Amino acid sequence: MADQVAAVVRDYYGARLTGQGDLKTGACCSSEPLTPRLRSIVATIHPDVLNRFYGCGSPMPDDVDGLTVLDLGCGSGRDVFMLSALVGENGRSIGVDMTPEQLAIGRAHQAEQARVFGHRTSNVSFLEGRFENLSSLGIADASIDVVISNCALNLSEDKARVFAEIRRVLKPGGELLFSDVFASRRLPADVASDPLLVAECLGGALYVEDFRRLMAATGWADYRLLAKRTIAIGHPYAELLVGPTTFWSMTVRAFKLDGLEDCCEDYGQVATYLGTMPDSPTAFLLDDHHRFIAGKPMLVCGNTAAMIGESRFRRHFRVDGDRSVHFGRFDCSPSESRAAIDAAPASACC
Repeated sequence: MADQVAAVVRDYYGARLTGQGDLKTGACCSSEPLTPRLRSIVATIHPDVLNRFYGCGSPMPDDVDGLTVLDLGCGSGRDVFMLSALVGENGRSIGVDMTPEQLAIGRAHQAEQARVFGHRTSNVSFLEGRFENLSSLGIADASIDVVISNCALNLSEDKARVFAEIRRVLKPGGELLFSDVFASRRLPADVASDPLLVAECLGGALYVEDFRRLMAATGWADYRLLAKRTIAIGHPYAELLVGPTTFWSMTVRAFKLDGLEDCCEDYGQVATYLGTMPDSPTAFLLDDHHRFIAGKPMLVCGNTAAMIGESRFRRHFRVDGDRSVHFGRFDCSPSESRAAIDAAPASACC
């Protein structure tokens, strides 16, 4: 079955799609706004690369200068080249995809993009392979600072192995930041395997509760939601197949950290954002219900304190307190009004 899915994906993205206009549904279309800095980077990327971009979100990490970032399902390389500019000449941007035709487009523009970004040599690598076995591509344990993916993890038939592989390659404190398609229920097997639904990122979309269980089973005790929007399918045959299923594009953040708990606990810790993130001088958004105002102390749960105090964000925060005294459960949930609007679970703990 996995080989059949891979064959469908390679054929669809390698031969059938010649650009964004060939997409049949609204699943692989991103409508998330970019920051001015990201828009300026996109403006320098070759149109051939941009036309083959099929993402559903914008999982671009903040402040990654000099870091190594891995993009799973990089396609023709739009996000890889954006990351190339963000990590700078001393960083590395690695893209993995299983579609040779897509990778060929990125490689054809690799040297040109390096010159545009002012790099003496390209800091980009395009690797052909599968997400489930990154070691076969030479990606070592604890070698990656941030892993991103944009509407591609749904294409894997062995998602548990993918999330385990991501934990393996991330450094301690490293981050997974990805956008993908999620579903309000489990699709019947014959529907989920329909070639059109598979290729358009709907057939392999994870039921949100199964995603929560999968993350816990593969070592991710807590994850956070950054953004969510309902997907308008816009294709009569696909809509008939999926029936009463709601699909969301969701952007999720998770960290490889020891000691995260499966619910939010109160240790009396306080975090203060220093206002030093390049694109966030006045406020920083960790997730959909943690917006840190620069200079304003904020009471946080133990997991949130670890996420900002033991990751690449540590130099942008002051965290006061430790876990020596426990005060019970911490109410870390979104507001009731927001929860009423958004039916899908926001995070593992919150």
